Amino acid sequence: MNRHAWKACVPARGPRVRIPPSPPVEPPVTLPPCSPVVHYHATMDRDLPYWIAFSRVPSVGAVRATVMERHFQTMEAAWNASASELRASGLDQHTVNSIVTVRSSIQPSEEIARLERLGVQAFTWNDPAYPPLLREAPDAPPVLYMKGTLLEEDTRAVTVVGTRGPTVYGKEVARQLAGELASAGITIISGLARGIDAIAHRAALDAGGRTIAVMGSGIDVMYPPEHRELGYEISQQGALLSEYPLGTRPDAHHFPRRNRLLSGLSLGTLVIEAGEKSGSLWTVRHALEQGREVFCVPGSIYSPASRLTNSLIQEGAKLVMDVRDIVEELNLSLVAATQQPLPGLLTADTEEESLLLKWLSAEPVHVDQLSRESGLHVTVVTGTLALMELKGLAKQVGAMNYIRTREATAGYEPASA
Repeated sequence: MNRHAWKACVPARGPRVRIPPSPPVEPPVTLPPCSPVVHYHATMDRDLPYWIAFSRVPSVGAVRATVMERHFQTMEAAWNASASELRASGLDQHTVNSIVTVRSSIQPSEEIARLERLGVQAFTWNDPAYPPLLREAPDAPPVLYMKGTLLEEDTRAVTVVGTRGPTVYGKEVARQLAGELASAGITIISGLARGIDAIAHRAALDAGGRTIAVMGSGIDVMYPPEHRELGYEISQQGALLSEYPLGTRPDAHHFPRRNRLLSGLSLGTLVIEAGEKSGSLWTVRHALEQGREVFCVPGSIYSPASRLTNSLIQEGAKLVMDVRDIVEELNLSLVAATQQPLPGLLTADTEEESLLLKWLSAEPVHVDQLSRESGLHVTVVTGTLALMELKGLAKQVGAMNYIRTREATAGYEPASA
């Protein structure tokens, strides 16, 4: 089946992984058909201030927003409706009470002015700027807030998630895969959390690619706070997105809900290191419910950080050992071919490099051990490793421990006598 990003469709075949779906907060809603193109900026319409105002009512989500939109025709009319008119539209008494309480303290026009002061855009699911892939997903949020830009090519996207406490192996895999995907013209979606999320965003930025962060708070409330600079860079080279209005503080129940946006914005979700109880499981569940692909990086059977990924692979998730596994599965090979070539094998240039490559792997190795195994003096080892770092063959990960950063071959052959 042709799954070009512009089609923004759900794969016809069933998902690979069979995991019991998470209970929906609200039943799915069939949204209006989407435009096949993502425009650069949201458009301002008469109803937008009222959509934004309703987004501040906690009990108004996709289902109830649809009820009001269909009954009142405009959200302005819904906002100005009496309590009895709201009940007549089909809303329950609790929701009616919430709307009446919230609107007594909110002026929709002031909400727009606040967004403008902070340089934040807002758009509804009726706006051509609304991401088409997300529009196809069940329980898509009626309103999205954005700081940055959405481009047409952002529909060619892969979500990267994983543990907040990755191993050295996980860090390097995340850097390599996210960086190579970004170099191939694929937008990286992640959640701006500590660990794998932050590494994936940073790798995409360093590769000169695009990345989108989906937040579990208002866009003006950076969480975690130490990612403020990273968030700024993402807004300059991609976008910050949130369904939560300005001023919303991060809350534990926001993040499982937020994860449906992570999977809904992309063609597939890549999990890099995740324990059995990792929040990444929520993203996987949402991806399956949305009919999107699930990819996993295998890890050691002894590593708690790889228990979820290894289990998902057993259940049928696509095993990823190379970025090509993702690109080809999503039929993005032609896209990748127009971008920077994907890196191939690196070859040692000297006999010393060839010896060290035989002992370097994804697991950290101390220079003393490399000296013993290779038979090279420790000063030769450290000098050679310094040159190998410049070439991208090796990397120091602390305390004189080194890893091999990319697949390489010990290709050096001494000149014949």
